Amino acid sequence: MPSKLDDLVFEVEAVLFAAGKPLSPRELAEALGVDDPRPVQRAVRTLEETYRNRQSALEVRRVGDRYALQLQERYVPLVHAVTPVEMAPRTLRALTLIAYHQPILQSVLVRMIGEVAYEEVQHLRGLGLVRTEPKGSTLELSTTRRFAEYFGIPSGRPEEIRRLLEQKLGVQPTAAAPAPEPGPSEAVPPEPTETSAPLATASGAGGSPTPT
Repeated sequence: MPSKLDDLVFEVEAVLFAAGKPLSPRELAEALGVDDPRPVQRAVRTLEETYRNRQSALEVRRVGDRYALQLQERYVPLVHAVTPVEMAPRTLRALTLIAYHQPILQSVLVRMIGEVAYEEVQHLRGLGLVRTEPKGSTLELSTTRRFAEYFGIPSGRPEEIRRLLEQKLGVQPTAAAPAPEPGPSEAVPPEPTETSAPLATASGAGGSPTPT
């Protein structure tokens, strides 16, 4: 454990705490007004090591090429009562894909909906609706018991959730193969602006399930 932390480490910690979402070393450097991201990368690693060796409910977790300051998995259920469940259309879209294709790798979800997947997984995990498990260099995603309770699903079994999405919401069973990420000149499909029922307007991308 480092014996002394410099100011940059504390500044990185403050930005990660305030951001509430994963940030890359370059994004952290821009937020801190630092031209060279390499010292910021070293500061992130120092912070990661510090949290790993201290007694804390928080941890620094690598999410793709980004880092997040978050609750350890075992403490997430404790905050459900005080965590508001607010989901934008793109969050519902990510949750629908996870629920339908679970267990699904985060790297596959990224190919389906783009880099926003990292942020949405963190948000859904914080809400207690999605659990994550390390799987090689990525994470394996699946829904939690709270997901089933929140949406009134009698069973938390993946096959039952998939059947509900197909029968109740009109989701069509399709192959789980993700579409390639859109290039710079390709437009990302617009997000829906309103939802009339939980999960009902979350749309898939490429080979993902899409409500009819």
